[in-house]
Amino acid sequence: MLTDSQRERIVVVLVSPRNPLNIGAVARAMANFGFSRLSVVAPYEPHWREARSAVGAPQLLANAHQAASLSEAVRDCTLVMGTGTLTHRKAEQPVVRLNELASMVDRELHSGGQIAVVFGPEKHGLTREDLSYCHVLVEIPTDAQQPSMNLGQAAAVCLYEMATRGGTSIAGSGTAEDRIDAAAKVSNSPKQAPTSGNLDILAGLIEEVMVAAEYSPRMMQEANRHDLRLILRRMDLNAVDSRRALGLFRRILRRLHIPKS
Repeated sequence: MLTDSQRERIVVVLVSPRNPLNIGAVARAMANFGFSRLSVVAPYEPHWREARSAVGAPQLLANAHQAASLSEAVRDCTLVMGTGTLTHRKAEQPVVRLNELASMVDRELHSGGQIAVVFGPEKHGLTREDLSYCHVLVEIPTDAQQPSMNLGQAAAVCLYEMATRGGTSIAGSGTAEDRIDAAAKVSNSPKQAPTSGNLDILAGLIEEVMVAAEYSPRMMQEANRHDLRLILRRMDLNAVDSRRALGLFRRILRRLHIPKS
């Protein structure tokens, strides 16, 4: 099983939850499996207050961090894992099966990283925009006749997989390991991966270069921004590479701003 210190490097993120009962169910599942870090993104304020003040609510609800955006909630994480079903969506990032989740977590913890596990709103789950901040999508398999899963149940399933099947040797081979190697942003390199926040800084700089170079019409800027987030998270950069890329694009931007004679 994961140790206490390992679980402290994993944060559960709820995006815009509305039902206080579901928020409470997630908190109980976290307490069941020894997780204590909870971040809530733009919750529906009346229901969030109700969940936090409920009699018997776990202490972790009182200590939960409230973030204005998903970008803010995961900025210190080196691996961001979105969750959901593929029944009504085509994934734009690598897909990890639920039974491969523990191995991926082991690899990231072994490299010294911080992990976020992200769950979407009860009604529709994570949006395409939300998932652009995620390195991978963890697929929770469900029956086609009932593809959606209750928020508390989805959290419990994922936390169980990480807590009880994690902490094993990261060595291994076979099809599952091959899929993880292809999907995970953590490699065997000793260099730590950049945080999500650092990737957002790099994406913002690249966007400035694209605007300065008149790469595409203004109406395409939002789509370009989305694509940049996805591309940078699929590139498997390490922290050193991301810093070099920052330096490179800063030089390009300075040259683009030099007045033409």
